[in-house]
Amino acid sequence: MEHSPLVEIKPLSTAMPERVEALLDAAFGTDRHGRTAYRMRQGCAALPALSFSAWDDARLIGTLQCWPVALERTSGERVPLVMVGPVAVEPALQRSGTGRALMDAMMDAAALYADGALMMIGDPEYYGRFWGFAADATGEWVVPGPVEQRRLLARGANGHAVPDGAGAITPDPARS
Repeated sequence: MEHSPLVEIKPLSTAMPERVEALLDAAFGTDRHGRTAYRMRQGCAALPALSFSAWDDARLIGTLQCWPVALERTSGERVPLVMVGPVAVEPALQRSGTGRALMDAMMDAAALYADGALMMIGDPEYYGRFWGFAADATGEWVVPGPVEQRRLLARGANGHAVPDGAGAITPDPARS
């Protein structure tokens, strides 16, 4: 089912933070803050140029946030990455195409504004099929919590290649 033609994608800044939080609670539960993805971006602010909201008239129905993180190598080198997610859609509207519209908007923006390759925790079949994310280069990446390695995905963006080799994904609040 395609998303409604009434759905409008706007910058995330057009949504009140408390409405965004309520949507995230509805989509992922109030216990979401302890998850690995939250630890990876702790202390960072979402990147405004890469974060979006979806609206049906005046009702917030979806959000996508992107975050500044880095692959920190044992040498101390930090390679900037953009962490994609969460992609949140009002539960009653999931599978309506809203999440896909948010991802499409973010990918268009990332082609112009991403200051590093994109990475995420997600379904490789879905995110690989539509946007080219893969786990090929992430096998030696370490994250601060449990993750299925096949779900740790990355892809290049805006001329930034996915870094290969070992390292830990850490927050990069200086880029917020």
